[in-house]
Amino acid sequence: MIKHLKIIDYALTSILRRRNKSLAIISAFTVVVTALASILLFSNSLKKEAASLLASAPDLIVQRTMGGRHELIPTDYAAQIRKIHGVGEVNARYWGYYYDALTGANFTVLGTEGNPETLQLLEGRLPAGEGECAIGAGVANLKNTGTGGELILVDSSNTGVLYEVTGVFRADSSLLTNDLIVLSNDAIKGFFGLPPGKATDVAVQVFNENELQTVAAKVKRLLPDSRPITRTELVRTYDMVFNWRSGMMLSVFGAALIAFCILAWDKATGISADEKQEIGILKAIGWDTSEVLALKFWEGVIIALTSYLLGTIAGYLHIFVFNAFLLAPVIKGWSVVFPDFHLTPHLDPYLFFTLGFLTIAPYVASTVIPAWKTAITDPDTIMRG
Repeated sequence: MIKHLKIIDYALTSILRRRNKSLAIISAFTVVVTALASILLFSNSLKKEAASLLASAPDLIVQRTMGGRHELIPTDYAAQIRKIHGVGEVNARYWGYYYDALTGANFTVLGTEGNPETLQLLEGRLPAGEGECAIGAGVANLKNTGTGGELILVDSSNTGVLYEVTGVFRADSSLLTNDLIVLSNDAIKGFFGLPPGKATDVAVQVFNENELQTVAAKVKRLLPDSRPITRTELVRTYDMVFNWRSGMMLSVFGAALIAFCILAWDKATGISADEKQEIGILKAIGWDTSEVLALKFWEGVIIALTSYLLGTIAGYLHIFVFNAFLLAPVIKGWSVVFPDFHLTPHLDPYLFFTLGFLTIAPYVASTVIPAWKTAITDPDTIMRG
């Protein structure tokens, strides 16, 4: 242990002696790790947010399609679906999107039968009348209002409607409630001008999760113009979207990755004349090959670990403190029309281990291998060049 501590001390001295070169390597390495950490942390947090959001989603959502597009569904479809064996509660849902021209944001407007009981109220209560609403924290901040305040929206007839805010939502996922406005069912029908007997979609409870696909197939046979969507399909779709967008961002940072590969390749193909001479001197004064390799190993670990820690911290600050201002427009997609929200940190140890393995291990290997080739050479030959 004492021997390795002395080798580590010498490795630190050696790095400081070549401070300009070491600083350049650490800076380039840190930029690469920051880019990778930012992308992985952001996509992972969004997927966790989506999983939290979909945990409260209905087992099965039934939409009506016409010409391949989502259409309003007749409410009597709910009665037909309810007759299917294995189906529990079936509710027609009323919801839609509202674009606020004043703030340039899109809000999700939901009826009180749209499972708002799965949400938690930060303060206040759910709306009970047509002139009341409950809103998400993002809407409250954007509109500068809160419980007891007022919210003005323009309905489908281009008429301004004044609502009293009765509550502000919070939930495990900020994606779930941040842009949410909850109205009573009667109020939302009037707001969007929905025709009588029509709803946005139908939420279906299935008692046995293993029968979801079977029930979905029965719904499709019973109602040919319907599109049943299971919760599993929603989760898979979210994962695919975020994986695709994070992959696209990785391609954008391809230049940084290529620079890192060039750096690693340069280290692997040889070491400088000064480093060779240093190894020759160490061998000449009595160091054996294993001690030289230990020295180069610790030099590589110190530089790689320093870059990894700096890059990971910078990536964390970029995502969770500065709201991913570089990545949000691409991976979130709807950031320019969505109320701003803060991601909840989801720190996955496996993610950090994978990031460390993919960045630290190659650099250390590219440091030790060429040093081994030099260390097994006769010291006199090394110093003579």
